[in-house]
Amino acid sequence: MIIKGKVHKLGDNINTDDIIAAKYLDSQDESFLGSKCMENIDPQFVHKVSKGDIIVAGKNFGCGSSREHAPLAIKGCGISLVIAKSFARIFYRNCINLGLPILVFSQTEKIDDGDELNVDLSQGIIKNINKGEEHICEKFPLFMREIINSGGLIEWIKKKEE
Repeated sequence: MIIKGKVHKLGDNINTDDIIAAKYLDSQDESFLGSKCMENIDPQFVHKVSKGDIIVAGKNFGCGSSREHAPLAIKGCGISLVIAKSFARIFYRNCINLGLPILVFSQTEKIDDGDELNVDLSQGIIKNINKGEEHICEKFPLFMREIINSGGLIEWIKKKEE
């Protein structure tokens, strides 16, 4: 499972209200939520993202309320992976359940905004194309890769029942 994309760098403590404002929680539409992603941090964020891009952030990404809308908004705007020093626990599970890959990497300061990354989730390797660097991170466990590849927990369960 390899993901390639351009980095959009964010800081520490990005909460779910920053990811998707509460005023949009009446929708479950991934595309609509994606069009409003990170609006409180940078109103132009969604216009800077290309399909497949990667968010790299600091500590405690996804803190705040446990809304599933946050990972839906991230997926909906085209982000294919979130890498952070740490994640809020409920946000982490919501991402897996909804099919959004996330990776813990303790040295996110080595990655800059605009860097191109090639990330091998199964091997736990982040290659920074711009800097010619390779970093080792947590491997993405097999069962989580299966859930992500299925499109989320519900689709994974449906496939197991077949």
